[in-house]
Amino acid sequence: MQLYGTDITSPLLLGTAQYPSPAILMEAIKASGTEIITVSLRRESTGGDGQAFWDILKQSGCRILPNTAGCHSAQEAVTTARMARELFGTNWIKLEVIGNADSLQPDVFGLVDAAETLSAEGFEVFPYTTDDIGVGERLLDAGCQVLMPWGAPIGSGQGLRSPEALRAIRAHFPGVPLIVDAGIGRPSHAAQAMELGFDAVLLNTAVSKAGDPIGMARAMALAIKAGRQAFAAGAMEPRDMAVPSTPVMGLAELA
Repeated sequence: MQLYGTDITSPLLLGTAQYPSPAILMEAIKASGTEIITVSLRRESTGGDGQAFWDILKQSGCRILPNTAGCHSAQEAVTTARMARELFGTNWIKLEVIGNADSLQPDVFGLVDAAETLSAEGFEVFPYTTDDIGVGERLLDAGCQVLMPWGAPIGSGQGLRSPEALRAIRAHFPGVPLIVDAGIGRPSHAAQAMELGFDAVLLNTAVSKAGDPIGMARAMALAIKAGRQAFAAGAMEPRDMAVPSTPVMGLAELA
């Protein structure tokens, strides 16, 4: 997978929020094998506890993907992204513009506006979006080179609520890196996303809130690897009728 000219070998992106302790976070990062971790600017600052947290993240050796979590307007997201670039020293930004406080569904209109502004300023935008193909086209036109459609509402753990819509968006954008973002609750959900042909999965709550975050991080990594290999191997599609797995020609006939 290549993201804005950077080669990435791990198809798992991991969030850093709500872990029981910094030590468990670091062990979970290691167990997941991820190369990219996300962090919200709202959890960071230029001093105090925020600086200590930033120092911990740097020790992971992973690439930082700041996000604009909690922003409810394009203007707020753009301002947060500019602050994140100054603090973290990267043009990468996971762009979130929330349109509904209950579902945390993206505001696709504000998202496109913010993506266009940030792309013009040299940001490399990772937009958290819906599974709508038309919105995806608008985001690509705005300068995005990757799309991050949701599987289900953030933190819900519902898995892929619309697998056919995700299958369609994958087919429509064959050359665009696609990352399922939000809603993954179990390793089986992550494997399903990879079986559909997605390039990666981004998750946080499923690991950070697990009884054993380190074990769950490892499980997610294994599931994603299995799903990816299944897609590459050409997993069979469901059939409407039974098909015998044993040849019927040449079977003995008893009189």
